[in-house]
Amino acid sequence: MKPINVIVAATLLCLALAVRADGDANGPHGGQIKHSGKYHMELVVKDTALTVYITGNKDAKVPTKGATGSATVLAGKTTSSVKLDPRGENALVGSGAFQPAPNMKVVVSITLPGQPPVQARFTPLDKPKASAK
Repeated sequence: MKPINVIVAATLLCLALAVRADGDANGPHGGQIKHSGKYHMELVVKDTALTVYITGNKDAKVPTKGATGSATVLAGKTTSSVKLDPRGENALVGSGAFQPAPNMKVVVSITLPGQPPVQARFTPLDKPKASAK
């Protein structure tokens, strides 16, 4: 293999990993992904409902039974608190009195049983920025 091919392949791999780590990629449920501690959180916003999916190493589902969580939603000029309750294998869900807005921000705090709290900040309705050409 030519050295230039190795360099190009390595550069592309690094770029792909950087996008994933920065949270610009959509997750398997269509939400924005953020890294927090040893976990990945995927936030899905649908109307006034929030669903947070928790995964770990190699995208393994992390059980949320017994977990507690909350989200602070900043949408427009309003701030809303949403309690998140475990649902299904690896999700926490809740709904609140907010209207989704393109510039909304959501701060999610989750405590899994026997683990320290983790937190992530999302801009769930932002579209990934196109790279400059």
